[in-house]
Amino acid sequence: MERDHTSKIVGMVWGLLILNTLGSAGAKTIIPLPRSLIQMVTMGALVAAFALALTVNLRLRIRASAFLFLLTLLLGLSVISSANLESGFGALFRCARLALFVGTLWLLSRWWDGDLAFVRHHIRMYLAVLGSVAAGLIASPGAALPDLYGGRLVGALWPLTPPQIGQYAAVIIGLTVLLVLGRRTDRTSAVVVIVPSLVLLALTHTRTATLGLLIGLALAIGSLVLTSAAARRFFTWAVLCATVAAVGFGSLLQTWFLRGQSQENFSSLTGRAKVWSALLAAPRTTSEHLFGVGLGDKSFGGLPIDNSWLAVYNEQGVVGVSLVAAIIIVLGGVALLRPPSLSRACAIFLISYCAIASYTEAGLGDASPYLLHLAVAASLLAAPASATPLSTPVAPRRRVPRWAQRSEMS
Repeated sequence: MERDHTSKIVGMVWGLLILNTLGSAGAKTIIPLPRSLIQMVTMGALVAAFALALTVNLRLRIRASAFLFLLTLLLGLSVISSANLESGFGALFRCARLALFVGTLWLLSRWWDGDLAFVRHHIRMYLAVLGSVAAGLIASPGAALPDLYGGRLVGALWPLTPPQIGQYAAVIIGLTVLLVLGRRTDRTSAVVVIVPSLVLLALTHTRTATLGLLIGLALAIGSLVLTSAAARRFFTWAVLCATVAAVGFGSLLQTWFLRGQSQENFSSLTGRAKVWSALLAAPRTTSEHLFGVGLGDKSFGGLPIDNSWLAVYNEQGVVGVSLVAAIIIVLGGVALLRPPSLSRACAIFLISYCAIASYTEAGLGDASPYLLHLAVAASLLAAPASATPLSTPVAPRRRVPRWAQRSEMS
């Protein structure tokens, strides 16, 4: 009973972390929400998550984790790079947020034992977020598909951008497919999750999320092919359906993929390449090159960077890029060394998805959904906690009177 109660609290903590990483910038909502109010809610969620995690782990029992160790080093680097206030006092605020975020993950690491508990928490919470998106679409289609975003789906109840919605949909679709293949959920529940999420993903027209889903699933299922007949059947049918779709609906898929953009705009990645070139060409001091300018809003010259590696380079320098690369390499290396299993497949999917999305999305260097995805992967790759052997009770020694000792000696 106590274990179920603790599991519920851990799930609540995970949900609060997800709420914190939803952000405060995005489309206009049906009911206008002041940004200050949204920021207060998201920061309050992080403080509540840390407090709840502390209540269920008062003895501060944590598990050794290379992922969290590297993340802690990244936090220390962020504090150093932000201390000169080159990015303003907001950099210190973001460092405090990252510290609470990392601290909460350390407290939760006690329950990282290679099972699928955090996968289920992840799916439930992001499904709730997508539920709010669907509710906004039903309540006000015009607000949910605004012309400002080219008719792409946005959050009409909570300010969410198309890439965010696409990311959440792709991640829970991939994880749910893997749970079905591993027979850890029934097909009815899977359909309830996958079908609506696919519809929302299609409405966002998010190419990065779609490619991340397809490639991530291919790698994850490929890791199961030798040990799972269900994975082999799914892989065969997926290849067959993809071939038929490419032949029969090639022009339609191309139209969806281009989103009405010109060839020039598409080749420049919707203007991202220009921002990247300007960022790399900007003069930097040795300190800025090594440690960056401090945590910011992931923009350069007033435009979003939309690349995790360049955003980390700008804010945490080449040292930060090295730490983030080490996180991906360590998690990927551990996943490859693990024997085939469903937990390993889910971890491979999450790691590969984050690696693919990092090219056109920022977030690997700060508190973000991408770090939560990698945290779930780290929990899946953790070795199961060994059961503590029951110690044999030591019988108390009886005091022998002196007269008895003398009689024994005689």
